[in-house]
Amino acid sequence: MSDTQRIKDRIDVVDLVGEYVQLKPAGTRHKGCCPFHNEKTPSFMVSKERQSWHCFGCNKGGDIFSFIQDVEGMEFVEALKFLAQKAGIQLETNVSEVKQHQKNRLRDIMQDAGYFYHNFLMQMEASQDARAYLTGRGVKEETMIGWQIGFVPEQWELLTKYLLKKGHSIDDLILTGLTIKKDGASRGRGFYDRFRGRIMFPIHDLHGNIVGFTGRLLEEKEGAGGKYVNTPQMPLYDKSRVIFGLHKAKKAIREAGVAVVVEGQMDVIASHQAGITHVVASSGTALTEVHIGVLKRYSNVIAMAFDADEAGMKAMERGIDLSVEAGLQVKIISIPEGAGKDPDDCIKKDPQMWRQAIADALPVMDWQIIRAFKGKDITNPTDKNAIANNLCQKIASMPSPIERDHWLEVVARKLQVRADVLREQLKQVKPQNSQHMQQEAPQVEEEVAPQSALDPFISSLIEELIMIVLKTGFFPALLLPELIHHHPLYEFIKNRYTQASTAPAETFLSEMLLSEYADQVQVYQLKGDTLFTEHSEQQLQAVALTLVRRLQDHVNKEKRTVLQAQIALAEQQGNTDLLRQLLEEFQTLTR
Repeated sequence: MSDTQRIKDRIDVVDLVGEYVQLKPAGTRHKGCCPFHNEKTPSFMVSKERQSWHCFGCNKGGDIFSFIQDVEGMEFVEALKFLAQKAGIQLETNVSEVKQHQKNRLRDIMQDAGYFYHNFLMQMEASQDARAYLTGRGVKEETMIGWQIGFVPEQWELLTKYLLKKGHSIDDLILTGLTIKKDGASRGRGFYDRFRGRIMFPIHDLHGNIVGFTGRLLEEKEGAGGKYVNTPQMPLYDKSRVIFGLHKAKKAIREAGVAVVVEGQMDVIASHQAGITHVVASSGTALTEVHIGVLKRYSNVIAMAFDADEAGMKAMERGIDLSVEAGLQVKIISIPEGAGKDPDDCIKKDPQMWRQAIADALPVMDWQIIRAFKGKDITNPTDKNAIANNLCQKIASMPSPIERDHWLEVVARKLQVRADVLREQLKQVKPQNSQHMQQEAPQVEEEVAPQSALDPFISSLIEELIMIVLKTGFFPALLLPELIHHHPLYEFIKNRYTQASTAPAETFLSEMLLSEYADQVQVYQLKGDTLFTEHSEQQLQAVALTLVRRLQDHVNKEKRTVLQAQIALAEQQGNTDLLRQLLEEFQTLTR
C-alpha cells in the first residue's frame, strides 16, 4: 500500500477540513464557507463517503492532500510529510525528497532553535535574570514550558554554532533570519546571531510548528537594537498570515463563539494562563485580510482590544473595516479605567476584570457612535455634519441593507435629524473599502471564474445531465444532441457507455474513476449528491429526458437563427433554388 493511501486511511477529510472551516452537517455531507474565497452563503461541501471536498463558488476541490496544499500553501512533498506526521505514519518512500525540500529544512532549523532557546532559559545559570524577569511579570514556570519561552545571552555566534553542529547549512540559517551574514563573510567566518541578550517568544503556525520568533531585550542599553526584534519575512514566516497563539486558541474560539484579538504576545500568554484561552494576537501589526479569513474559519464574531494610543487605534480601525467587509460581527473591548493600559496589566490587577471586559464588549457600531459624538456639540451644525459624515462612512461599509437602515435610524435619533436626511447623505458617501474591493475583484474573478467555451446556461444543463448519468447509470443516448459533444467528459461517458452498454452501473462508474477524468467525475458526483438528494431514480430519468429536450430546443433555436440569416441572403442574391431548400429545412426544423 502506498504512503498516500495509508495516510488517507488514517485521516478523515471531514476532521481535517473541520480544523480550518466551521462545518455543519448537510444530509450525508458537511458544508461551510469556503476558506479560499470570501463568501457569506456556504457553498463549500465535504463528503465523508467519498473523502473529498469541493467549493461550488470558486470550483476548487480534491482530497486531503490538495486541501492542505491549497490552505497551507505547501507543495506536495511538504503536504505528504505534514499529513504523515499527523497520521503517525513513517514514510516509506520519497523520504530523501521530503528531507531535501527547503521548507522542511527550515522547519527543522526553527524547531532546533526553539529547543535551544527554551533549554537555555530553563536549565542554564546564565538565565537567572531572564527567569526572574518573567516571574516578575507573573509568568509561571508551567506557562514558560507550555509556550516554549526561551532566552539567549549576549553572545554573537552562540545559536549559529549550535545549529551548524546539528548539521544545518549556513545558507539555510541565513534564510531563516536567525543568522546574519556580514559583508565579505566567507569560510564560516563573518556570521552572527540576529537575537542576542533577549527573551525569546516562539511564533507558531496553526499546527504548532515554530515559524518565527520575537525577541525582547532583557536589558535595554545603547547599541542593543530595538526593544523587540522579530524574525524577518522568509519562506516559513509571513506576518500578514500568522496569528500568534491560534494553535492553542482555535478550539476555545469555536467553543466560546468569539475570537478575542489583542495586540501583544504577553497579553495572549497572560490570558491563557488565567484560563481565558480564546485569545490571540496580531503581534503588533494591523489585522490583514488573510488574518480575518483565518479567524473566520473558527468564529463569525471577533472582539478586539488594542492599545488606546494612536498606532493602536489605527490598527484597530483597519481591522474593523476588513472584518465588517468580510461579514464578521465585530465587538470592541474596553479595559476599565484604572485597570491598566493593556490586557496583561488588567490581568495582573484582577483576571476577573479582564474576563468581564470581554463579556461587556460593545458592538462595533455602538463603540464608533460613542467615539464620533465624544467632544462634539450637536447644537453646532459643523460638529453635527462631521459626526454624520464619520458615521455614514461606517454605515456605508456594512454589507447588509437591514443593518444599514437600522443604524441610520439610530444615528438620526441621536443627531436629532430626520432619517431621510441621513439617507440622502449616505448616497454621497463612498464606502472606505469600496476602492479596495474594486481593485481586488478583477483578480479574484479572473482566478476563480475562468470563461467557459460554452454558454453558461448550456454548460449548466450539460453538467446536470452528467451528474444524473454518474448517479444512476441512465444514459439517454438516442436523444443526445450534437451540442453535448462540446463537453469532453460527456463525450467520454458516451463512448465508454457505448462500448460496455451491458455492464452494471457500478462497473461503469468504477471504470470512470480509474480514468484520466477521475477528478472531474468525483466533483460531479459530489455536485449530484447535493443537487438531487431527494430524487428517486425514476424522477432522475425524467429530469434527464427534460434536460435533453431543453438542450435540443436550444440547438434547434440556434439552427433557426442561422437559417434565417441564410434565407435573407438567398433572397437578396435572388438564388431561388437555394431559397426553396433553406425554407424546407426551416419548416422541418420548426415542426
